[in-house]
Amino acid sequence: LLLNRVMFGRSALRLVPCGRRAVRQIATGSRGHHNNYRMMFGVVTGLGAATVAYQFKSVLAEQKKTDWAQLRKELEEWMELEEHDDGSFAPICIRLAWHSSGTWDPKTQTGGSDGATMRFAPEADHGANAGLHIARNRIREIKAKYPEVSYADLYVLAGLVAVEAMGGPRIPFRPGRSDAPGPATPFEDKRFSPDGRLPDGAIQKASHYRDIFKDRMGFTDQEIVALLGAHSVGRCHPIASGFDGPWTRSPTTFSNQYFVELLNNKWTEKKWKGPRQFTDPTGDLMMLPSDMALIEDPEFKKWVEIYAKDQDRFFKDFASAFKKLTELGVKFPAEKKGWMSWLFGGKSEYV
Repeated sequence: LLLNRVMFGRSALRLVPCGRRAVRQIATGSRGHHNNYRMMFGVVTGLGAATVAYQFKSVLAEQKKTDWAQLRKELEEWMELEEHDDGSFAPICIRLAWHSSGTWDPKTQTGGSDGATMRFAPEADHGANAGLHIARNRIREIKAKYPEVSYADLYVLAGLVAVEAMGGPRIPFRPGRSDAPGPATPFEDKRFSPDGRLPDGAIQKASHYRDIFKDRMGFTDQEIVALLGAHSVGRCHPIASGFDGPWTRSPTTFSNQYFVELLNNKWTEKKWKGPRQFTDPTGDLMMLPSDMALIEDPEFKKWVEIYAKDQDRFFKDFASAFKKLTELGVKFPAEKKGWMSWLFGGKSEYV
């Protein structure tokens, strides 16, 4: 099948000059021995061939197939990093995938995980993305080994692999995201997004979550709570967010302990010079003001209680919600139809 595509593409390349000649004849009024019908045929043929030729580059590039199973394996091994927080790079990879994706706005059709736009200022310097340069810089090691995979796909895949590497659910991954060529405004390139679209941990209001996730991105209350269960891993850093400390006692194990701690521990405001946050009696664990909103709102609390009792249910719901988040706004290759599907591979499969 690939050989047939290549032959068809090469034929298309040879037809492009025919279209160019026809266009020049129409533009100059020169007809020669050609009649109008033949000229029109040349234009149509040339334009069609030009489209095919442009896409043909993608067909040739696809001849180098990515070994996704091997890439997943290498990413999982790459997550182990003794000198990083608690010996694991996995939590920051989840945050990278989360923040790359959580900027989607369907009204303006801007943002989302497509483009890997966080590589460029000003998005790289948005307050919510503080500290993520560490993950972006290190992921270049993987990009160098798999140059055919976009940064946008790597950011998301690294986050999904990180969940599984820490004991969480396996989440299907669908490749096909593109990389923005350089910095731009959302007006110039819809893959970019303005500042202020990600949740603010300092806001202790359920309405803040619903404004971002429900009203803007279409998530249910249940999906919102499931997504926030990612706080079961990792920790906050004063040099990044200003907050300090882990949410659980096992910050490199993906579990339902975030919900257990949130419900069953005793939380009081921490007395320190940093931003407002909450601490447990031992002073070892912390919760953000935004975390506390989950047990103050009855509908959110209902799901916190369900997930605190049922880790399997949490894993199932998190996998579904996180997959949804990372795919918002992405135009995958599966959208090619008909003969375009036959020629250019059509469907983007989950791997």
